[in-house]
Amino acid sequence: MVANSSKAGTVTLLGRPNAGKSTLMNRCLDQKVAIVSDKPQTTRHRIVGILSSDQGQMIFYDTPGLHRPRHRLNRQMVRYATEALRDGDVICILVDATQTFGSGDRHVLDLVASIETPKIAVLNKIDRIAKPDLLPLIARYAELGNFDEIVPISALTGDGVDILLDSLWELLPNGELFYDPELLTIHPERFLVAERIREKILIETRDELPFSTAVAIESWDEQPDRDGRAGLLRLHAVIFVERPGQKKILVGRKGQMIRQIGTLARKDLEAYLERPVYLELYVRHQPGWRESPRLLASLEREVVYGEDF
Repeated sequence: MVANSSKAGTVTLLGRPNAGKSTLMNRCLDQKVAIVSDKPQTTRHRIVGILSSDQGQMIFYDTPGLHRPRHRLNRQMVRYATEALRDGDVICILVDATQTFGSGDRHVLDLVASIETPKIAVLNKIDRIAKPDLLPLIARYAELGNFDEIVPISALTGDGVDILLDSLWELLPNGELFYDPELLTIHPERFLVAERIREKILIETRDELPFSTAVAIESWDEQPDRDGRAGLLRLHAVIFVERPGQKKILVGRKGQMIRQIGTLARKDLEAYLERPVYLELYVRHQPGWRESPRLLASLEREVVYGEDF
């Protein structure tokens, strides 16, 4: 049960691609809301995760990585991140501690320099570096940024995440809950299902293909069982690619690649939805979809942030 005098606010996770923002949000929620992969630009929208506890309610904004945009899609992604920066009660700047400090990191610091919102520098992936190598990075961020705290963590292992959460609760304002404490996110299942399918494409493919694909659910047919409980879910999903050669790669020799992606996605969806799933995947050649306002708007409507967002 949540206390009457509780904390309630928003935490924006901001940083360069592959800094570990989605992994961190999932770790804080102790459940998977955002998809993750080792590919940059995995997150394409502002993904909302809701942590409710006796201390109150913490709303996470997982954002696309800040990068130099090349397509309308990428410009949209960067806009989502910068808008979330303005909306957060606390800003977490995630840093990949295994990477050398560069112009991208400087850009992030410049972006938040004039923001008066409380800020925490989160140095992630400390499980992959020697502790002596961490000290100069802590010193650099203490010198360059006006941070309330600098917290080293490993979002993957959970090391330091409890310390970070304690700091976030301290910085959040007092207030009433934003959402029902039972909610984990505000996104509809249809969007989350499409994201999980796209995750499998990211995992199984390489080079340009992961960045040139999008997934949309074309049909969703729920069939209750004889007792009226959740039975078979029939899903038909389309995967958009930009070039004919990409379609050939995604389908694979004798359909091997698309079957592999479909099998991985179906197993994941059955565990997530707790019901049997029949999944059909179609690959559609859609030239220049990353520059298409119509298609991007259609994909955006699937996200459905909700009235209180």
